[in-house]
Amino acid sequence: MIKSMTGFGKASLEKNSRIYHAEIRSVNHRYLDISVKIPRALSYLEEAIKNEISTKVKRGKIDVIITFENHSIEGRQIKINTELAKEYIKELRKLAEEENLLSDIHVNDIARYPEVLTIQDNQDDEVIKLEILEVIKKATESLVAMREIEGKRISEDLKIRLEQVEQKVNEVSKFSTGLIEEYVVKLEERVKKLLKEQEIDKARLAEEVVIYADKCSIEEEITRLKSHLSQFQELLNTNEAVRKKIRFYNTRDE
Repeated sequence: MIKSMTGFGKASLEKNSRIYHAEIRSVNHRYLDISVKIPRALSYLEEAIKNEISTKVKRGKIDVIITFENHSIEGRQIKINTELAKEYIKELRKLAEEENLLSDIHVNDIARYPEVLTIQDNQDDEVIKLEILEVIKKATESLVAMREIEGKRISEDLKIRLEQVEQKVNEVSKFSTGLIEEYVVKLEERVKKLLKEQEIDKARLAEEVVIYADKCSIEEEITRLKSHLSQFQELLNTNEAVRKKIRFYNTRDE
């Protein structure tokens, strides 16, 4: 079954407060060209994403958009820079004393100062990779399904057109079958009119018929066209890429 080059697929995945969204669009292209737009933190997965898509899609200009929200606390640790916090407190109290200010310092205030609180992210990259590839696989399957549906419609339309062409070929073939016999009768009548009472040279007449038959015969073309139609039908039922072969059948006699 042929597949359309145009399609769209999307999928979402949520695991342990990690949320992934993937969208894949494809249009016609001579080769497989995959472009991935992904958050910078996950850019190391770009090649793995391309490899996953290429297992299901062999041709087309593919645009991939991935979004990622991480609300999980897995692998995350909050660190307090105690020494730096003490320095902030020390300097603030010193300032308050020098300027005769109230030194009413709250821990919440200290926590807002730069580098007092930091979040260390020690997520398992392999887990993220597996989850990303899972959502990409689902989106790719959705894309392929759409391309197959569109390809089925194209195939059905082509089959109708092939049947119409085959019908016309058969009509032409049937019409051309009696052309030679009809020509012999007309040629003989014409010769009789020209020669009147003289005897017709049957050998010369036969020679003229052979020359005419050679010039006007379309049997070879009809046979070739029927062969093309048959092979075209076979291509519509195959799972292989057929674009190049179809173009070959359309252009090799030009």
